[in-house]
Amino acid sequence: MSAPNPDPETRTVNLFDGELARCPQPVYQRMHAQCPVARAAMTNSPVISRYEDVIKGLRDPELFSSEMDMQMALGTERPMIPQQIDPPLQTRYRKLLDPHFSRKKMIELEPVIRADASALIDRFVDEGHCDFDPDFAIPLPCHAFLRLCGLPQEDLDLFLSLKNGIIRPQLETKSIDMEVNKKARVETGHRIYAYFEDVIDDRKKSPRDDLMTRLVQSEIDGHRLTRNDILDICFLLILAGLDTVTATLGCNIAYLAANPDQRRRISADPELIPNAVEELMRWETPVIAVPRVATRDVEIGGLEIEQGELVSFLIGAANLDEIEFPDAGAVDFDRERNRHLAFGSGPHRCLGSHLARMELRVAMEEWHRRIPDYAVEPGKAPRYSPGIREVMELPLVWPAP
Repeated sequence: MSAPNPDPETRTVNLFDGELARCPQPVYQRMHAQCPVARAAMTNSPVISRYEDVIKGLRDPELFSSEMDMQMALGTERPMIPQQIDPPLQTRYRKLLDPHFSRKKMIELEPVIRADASALIDRFVDEGHCDFDPDFAIPLPCHAFLRLCGLPQEDLDLFLSLKNGIIRPQLETKSIDMEVNKKARVETGHRIYAYFEDVIDDRKKSPRDDLMTRLVQSEIDGHRLTRNDILDICFLLILAGLDTVTATLGCNIAYLAANPDQRRRISADPELIPNAVEELMRWETPVIAVPRVATRDVEIGGLEIEQGELVSFLIGAANLDEIEFPDAGAVDFDRERNRHLAFGSGPHRCLGSHLARMELRVAMEEWHRRIPDYAVEPGKAPRYSPGIREVMELPLVWPAP
């Protein structure tokens, strides 16, 4: 018999439990009821689940720092910018980058992304079936990322390999050995740096109207960004830009395929889709946790946290907190007040939130316009990955024309 998750006797939670990947909401609800502050079963590190505690922690970088030694875990040689540096330096980089990911910029990009979504659907709509992740959820955000950066669309497969080599190296190595995958991350990191070294050199010689050129030409406090600055920004962009929207889109469609009444609502009334996007981000929250390092000893909810401990702020659980979200266990596309934390909070709130919202909205609008009546293939079931909850297999079927 497997141990309960969470285990109220030991006050531990298994963040890599299969149930947490497949259906996390019951785990979150048990945490709130039994042990809203706990320790991770494998690492003994603190795990915080209540909305109020999570949002306070994310908004206090002086107490919970983003500057942590993650190089070996992610294959980087330096901290990613601006995600792994703290204010006030982080603030200067955000002021530089935010305009490139503004609502206005996303409005300009939307028609191209809509055309990309429709073109992808053209490939399989008449067949009456697809594997949603590789056929749609993976390529659409990747096309958007490549267009935004001004990188060639034919490099899509390379970028997918680079992204997986960092986030899910086991897909590339076909191994579960931690040392093998740690080495693979480092090797992939070298490939990422080398790729963008060449792009930087190219944009210095031949400027274009794209994000990479703007980074090469940007200044902070009167000084051009260094080569390493640009590389460390690009390393973050390739991970954030190619994975989280894919994961969110897959989780959203898997939910709608399993809940036909909700699916029929948004198919019949596309005006509901923006609210549905927000509510499904709250409900699914594919990036379940955000790590921070405690800068001094502190106590949260009776749990003593020591200086230097890595703390997991469980934003997925915070989004199911009944104190913040009345009837949190129901998916309500008419929810009026939805301060979900799927994009985090505080100074490190997701840089690409406007891009992600636009991609998700456009993807769901185009999908339900073209394929309003779909379901999971009979006899099959979605397969979710732990950590970032991507739906690795989502075989869908619908009536062929």
